[in-house]
Amino acid sequence: MLITIATRHSPATDLGYLLSKHPDRLNQFELAFGKASVFFPHASHDYCQVCLLLEIDPVSLVRGSTNEGGPLAQYVNDRPYAASSFLAVALARVFSTAMNGECKGRPELAATEIAFEIDVPVLRSRTGEAAIRRCFEPLGYTVHADALGETPVNDSPASYFRLRMTGTQRISALLQHLYVLLPAIDGDKHYYIGNDEVDKLLAKASGWLPSHPEREWITQRFLKRQRSLVRAALAQLLESDEDDVETQEQTREAREEGIERPLSLNEQRIGTVLATLRAVGAGSVLDLGCGEGRLLEALLDDSRFTRIAGADVSLRVLERAADRLKLERMAPRKRERLSLWQGSLTYRDARFAGFDAACAVEVIEHMDLPRLDAFESVVFAHARPSTVVITTPNREYNVKFETLPAGQMRHPDHRFEWDRETFRHWAGCVAQRHGYHVEFLPIGADDPVVGAPTQMGVFRR
Repeated sequence: MLITIATRHSPATDLGYLLSKHPDRLNQFELAFGKASVFFPHASHDYCQVCLLLEIDPVSLVRGSTNEGGPLAQYVNDRPYAASSFLAVALARVFSTAMNGECKGRPELAATEIAFEIDVPVLRSRTGEAAIRRCFEPLGYTVHADALGETPVNDSPASYFRLRMTGTQRISALLQHLYVLLPAIDGDKHYYIGNDEVDKLLAKASGWLPSHPEREWITQRFLKRQRSLVRAALAQLLESDEDDVETQEQTREAREEGIERPLSLNEQRIGTVLATLRAVGAGSVLDLGCGEGRLLEALLDDSRFTRIAGADVSLRVLERAADRLKLERMAPRKRERLSLWQGSLTYRDARFAGFDAACAVEVIEHMDLPRLDAFESVVFAHARPSTVVITTPNREYNVKFETLPAGQMRHPDHRFEWDRETFRHWAGCVAQRHGYHVEFLPIGADDPVVGAPTQMGVFRR
């Protein structure tokens, strides 16, 4: 994995001063995941080019990884080659003074905007070239992204690109842009995302991200869509109250509810899931992605469910669930049956094991498609309840919603919406891989042409 930065600024060898690296020397750095080398293939008065080469051991990554089903789960993967969070960490380590806007002995040089040429030989973008352009072009870069590998089929976007850019920037701004945007475009991170990641984003992006037209998308991807962290970051970036950001999120949720409200579809979903859990005789139920607790509320009202847990990645959403359920005023016996946990559905969690049934009601469509493998591993390989209930929108039915523009999804945060054939294929493969069998049930009016608005898979072993 490597990146080169070049300039024709006069004298071009000022690049060495800016980066605090001597052009005649090979600089090497030991990192937790490999070794970084910095060298200058060209260094003259008219043209200077610096290369950061990152050598990663993929075997050691796999052996030490807890990233179930993610890109580190296989010995053969793209992490040693494609620009990602590994490269971002290396940039911050080896060019730390430059990224912070410092240049010892030449402070005026650090404040000077210089024309740079940047070359990233391999960058993964699952959403194609458009995402790369939307990230860098608003910052003043001229972007050339050439697709690598075979030509995509079925109009699907290419996944890997060679990124070449030119732009006039202060060196600190250039490095900060790369530090934030490369892992955001790649869409994954090799380390745990916690509150300190918000601090990193604010330190590197507070000067430019608030005015960026893709600030929400970038923030979500940089923080791996952990809603509580995204909300906190946006609130600080925009210097607004976190509740204001939450209000915007609730407005988006209300849009989906408004589309489905005439069908009372949410009530039908809860009722159908509840009837299914009763039919299979489940006594303990785990609600994955429990949100504000609508299913939890229905489960608590039925005494046959003796152990109930709700898990969600967002602490703020769990707080709203606790308020909705009146947790503080709940009768002691009822309260003993319920647990609320903050946790990711794509990381193995020992608390998820031991339940008769697990439910993911309108959850999977909020995940990036590549993360479904991790979700599958967490639920079906590790938690392994006797019954798993999954509901998701039926894309074919969208033509029946008069208020939904053609081609749009029901919720702005949906990463995909599947037709019936695609959902059945995915569910069938999951069941086969993990020793389950799956049945499919419609939720809502079952149209003879486009099917029901919601599709449900019931997995049993």
